Amino acid sequence: MKKCLVLLGALLSFAPAYAQDQPGTLEALKQQIQLRLKSVEGEFAVAFVDLKTGETLYLNEKTSFHAASTMKTPVMIEVFRQAKQGKFKLTDSIVVKNEFKSIVDGSSYSMEITNDSADGLYGKIGQKMTIYDLTYLMITLSSNLATNILIDLVGAKNANATMRSLGAADIQVLRGVEDGKAYEQGLNNTVTAYDLALIFEKMARNQPNGKKATKQMLKILLDQQFNEIIPAKLPKTAKVAHKTGSITGVQHDSGIVFLPDGKKYVLVLLSKKLKDVDAGVVALADVSGMVYEFVR
Repeated sequence: MKKCLVLLGALLSFAPAYAQDQPGTLEALKQQIQLRLKSVEGEFAVAFVDLKTGETLYLNEKTSFHAASTMKTPVMIEVFRQAKQGKFKLTDSIVVKNEFKSIVDGSSYSMEITNDSADGLYGKIGQKMTIYDLTYLMITLSSNLATNILIDLVGAKNANATMRSLGAADIQVLRGVEDGKAYEQGLNNTVTAYDLALIFEKMARNQPNGKKATKQMLKILLDQQFNEIIPAKLPKTAKVAHKTGSITGVQHDSGIVFLPDGKKYVLVLLSKKLKDVDAGVVALADVSGMVYEFVR
């Protein structure tokens, strides 16, 4: 009997250490993610929020990254905010233009069609399109031209102020795309994994602009055409409302994952200084798969 008690005590003494390494724990998931990302040369950040349980996982969540096209989500939120305020209707039409002013000195610059993933919009310069359609192109095809038109409409400073009102202290929406003079002076749009996760969590809870606007924004995000990261390793039954971003050495994805059983979670994956972009994309997609398995 005494030997049995000693053995039981020994087993219990090891229980906490064993529990920390069990598959299915947040700590084990974090270690798994870190190990996978270490296999790729670059810098990474991760933010995960389980919207049902409230569980969170963060990795370099406050590190600043060049926003690339992830800044288009804050711009969309601002478009819907001003529409709700009655400044315009999403069905209102505005002229498609290709002339913008640098935030450095007000000098004019134009977008290069070869640098834009939505080149079809350039054929409509001088014509009118609805604000909603421009917003749709900005998110789903990551149109830089649509983005600059919308930033001129709502104001980068206003989008930035709205981020602050939502509690996103470190997102910086300073300017439109391809403002070369601003780029040369280091005046770039920036994000953190924490702040992007926060605004997507707010969106999931209908907080930025109300239930109706949230439903419309999520519908746009669900039509995202670039699906190489968060959705890549998920089953087709999982729906992802997300926005990507990429420039040289940078690959991002951020959004909300909806599972068929009603579970949903926010996931933000950021990277920079990637030496092998393809390897970085695969690693981030693998991380998304790991998170899915954890939630499932």
